[in-house]
Amino acid sequence: MALLKSKSRDNEEKLAKSSYFHLPALDVRLAFPQATPASIFPPCASDYYQFDDLLNPAEKSLKLKVRECMEKDIAPIMAEFWERAEFPFHIIPKLGALRVAGGTIKGYGCPGLSITGSAIATAEIARVDASCSTFILVHSSLAMLTIALCGSEDQKQKYLPSLAELKTVACWALTEPDYGSDASALKTTATKVTGGWILEGQKRWIGNSTFADVLLIFARNAKTNQINGYIVKKDAPGLTATKIENKIGLRMVQNGDIVLKEVFVPDEDRLPGVNSFQDTSKVLAVSRVMVAWQPIGISMGVYDMCHRYLHERKQFGAPLAAFQINQQKLTEMLGNVQAMYLMGWRLCKLYEEGKMTAGHASLGKAWISSKARETAALGRELLGGNGILADFLIGKAFCDLEPIYTYEGTYDINTLVTAREITGIASFKPAVSVKRSRL
Repeated sequence: MALLKSKSRDNEEKLAKSSYFHLPALDVRLAFPQATPASIFPPCASDYYQFDDLLNPAEKSLKLKVRECMEKDIAPIMAEFWERAEFPFHIIPKLGALRVAGGTIKGYGCPGLSITGSAIATAEIARVDASCSTFILVHSSLAMLTIALCGSEDQKQKYLPSLAELKTVACWALTEPDYGSDASALKTTATKVTGGWILEGQKRWIGNSTFADVLLIFARNAKTNQINGYIVKKDAPGLTATKIENKIGLRMVQNGDIVLKEVFVPDEDRLPGVNSFQDTSKVLAVSRVMVAWQPIGISMGVYDMCHRYLHERKQFGAPLAAFQINQQKLTEMLGNVQAMYLMGWRLCKLYEEGKMTAGHASLGKAWISSKARETAALGRELLGGNGILADFLIGKAFCDLEPIYTYEGTYDINTLVTAREITGIASFKPAVSVKRSRL
């Protein structure tokens, strides 16, 4: 028996050394060409209600520019980097050249887009890849917007021009390990010392944090007990950022855990306009408009992919598009996309007219992300087995929508923000009565 086991091991070693085990990996997309993969992105088929008519010439031009870049430069590589959970740093200059970072911010090298133009750009990026859109949103609609709304003139002059060109990258650190939905109770502290502040604490789920040049950190003022904001450089002594591994969605986004141990921040890098949690809420209300356009764009891409796939893939001697149940699902997806787009467009108009409330933004983000999950689930069904492959976009989009459904306020928290506005009653911290159980 021992001799047989020895011979078996010898045979295994010989096989391992043979060329059989060194053949190049089989590319199933070439071996089994059932349909065109998303690396060759499908034409846009989702503008059924001709929403282009709602856009001005500048917005239309921006949309086409972003679409061309995403389809040409990002679509061919997104599945590979998503699978490896790595960020494609080489595309940052291409995204910078689009001139969308900074969105609606005017001056300081920022594009000064209309909020509708910024939203359309967000959707076009997300249509091809949700991770890229999250990278831009964290950098632009959170970090840059906070500096623009809450920073000093010197801070705007110092930081915004480089950030607008994506020569430097920013992140926005509010969430902590124990405080997500309850972010207003954050525990990171800022203690005043001569010439500046000492930050102590932890942050979690912070997108871009592992490589950001500039980190916007929110901490509780040890003296006033109010939330303040600080600009921290990536090389600050006592600052560490560690990548969160094993995510199932937005895998290209580098979310990190941040630890701050006696991190010194000079007085000139304290954000003078952040003096309470309400100041961060003002930024979140605006950024939620942009976040709402992410699932709109993702759903557009999902529909576009399904529309092409159903025409190319055949079963029972006919294209899948010929079967009634598939037509019904595709039409349901299309209806969702049209309704989501109209809600997102109306949010932009309310913002432009100075009428948008926090409740408006929260309802938009909550409802649109919910409908996007429904749309992606229908697309997953339509593609059958191929629906779980990142190569065909749908499975990737299905997973990417999960963190979007949760971040910038979970579905439930956003509905409560709206409910507080329409009822006048806040239900975030209900009175809890604890009674001793009788044994």
